[in-house]
Amino acid sequence: MYAVVVRVTISDQETAESHLREQVVPAVSAAPGFVAGYWTRKDDTGLAMVLFESEEAANGMGERLPSVLPDAVTLENVEVREVVVHA
Repeated sequence: MYAVVVRVTISDQETAESHLREQVVPAVSAAPGFVAGYWTRKDDTGLAMVLFESEEAANGMGERLPSVLPDAVTLENVEVREVVVHA
């Protein structure tokens, strides 16, 4: 299993959260190989971890991610990591 870890800066929380719920989460959860996703926020930063069955699926989402973000969110970092263990 592989995780796409995403860090963002949020300039408009209301707009960003609405877009997240209505656009991003449905699109990501429908992606091939999707397992689970967690989106978090602290102040004006967001951190998401989305799990996929394969490295190929995770890399594909990592490459598509910038195209689904609204103007209210600035992408800071995207990385794909192998999940070593989970509970």
